[in-house]
Amino acid sequence: MKTGFALLSVLVVLLFFASLLIGPAGLGLGDSLAALFRGEGGPVVLVMREIRLPRALLGLLVGAALGLSGAAMQGYLRNPLAEPGLIGVSASAALGAVIALQTGAAAAFALPLSALAGAGIAVLLILLLAGPRGGALALILAGIAISALAAALSSLVLSLSPNPFAGMEIVYWMMGSLADRSMTHVTLAAPFLLAGMAALLTLGRGFDALTLGEDAAQALGVNLPRLRLVLVLGTASAVGAAVAVAGSVGFIGLVVPHLLRPMTGARPSVLLPASALGGAAMLLAADIATRLIAPDADLKLGVLTALIGAPFFLHLIWRMRRVEA
Repeated sequence: MKTGFALLSVLVVLLFFASLLIGPAGLGLGDSLAALFRGEGGPVVLVMREIRLPRALLGLLVGAALGLSGAAMQGYLRNPLAEPGLIGVSASAALGAVIALQTGAAAAFALPLSALAGAGIAVLLILLLAGPRGGALALILAGIAISALAAALSSLVLSLSPNPFAGMEIVYWMMGSLADRSMTHVTLAAPFLLAGMAALLTLGRGFDALTLGEDAAQALGVNLPRLRLVLVLGTASAVGAAVAVAGSVGFIGLVVPHLLRPMTGARPSVLLPASALGGAAMLLAADIATRLIAPDADLKLGVLTALIGAPFFLHLIWRMRRVEA
């Protein structure tokens, strides 16, 4: 397992530097590193520090947050098909961003702050609907209801938009992307992303106990209401901030835990940090691929992750069906 973590860590570091060095500007390795670390090169410094560095940092943080959140949701619900958007935070954050774009308040901090506000409202509604001691089923039902309502309201705003340019911007934003992000986005999202991930990483022991069932977990001293509260708040903070700065990027939280589960022996406490590294690696790789596949076109990150994740999802269903047969 230590070897697996070491390999994942090396992969993330290599992909992070690859994200810094690959781009349409065609900069040399020496010039890029000199501009990034020593501030030499005039316009090259601007490209490296204001364009590529924020994009690489967000790819690292957002990918880790999505991978970790997916593993946490699957660990709590003991369901391999669970993913971070199940509790409605993703759709609610997207609704907040859509409203900001539609009202023209998308400048500076307005768009990500609106998305974070949407995620916060979703958390309050989930806790209200599921109740202080509601179980996994209540949490799922509340999340599905909130997600469906937020998606419907986003579609309503889009369909009633009198400005075709705002509607087009909404559609493009909802596809997900890390392009044109700045250090402002990193500064805003990083505290929420790191706080959410830190909270989720504390739940490993509780998830290990939950593999034996809720009664056994309680007998082992696990406080299930507290565990659920930390799960909801941590997922909301991490996923809400991810959607706020990157738009809707799906399938990372679903695919990564499945890929790494055999390596971790299916232990949730080990799978959580492994999924954070795996999510960072997958999102960085996907973002690099968007620049290499169509360098002259704005290929959206969420589109590429869906093209990769959907076939994997179908393969997973097919494999489960064969096992049950």
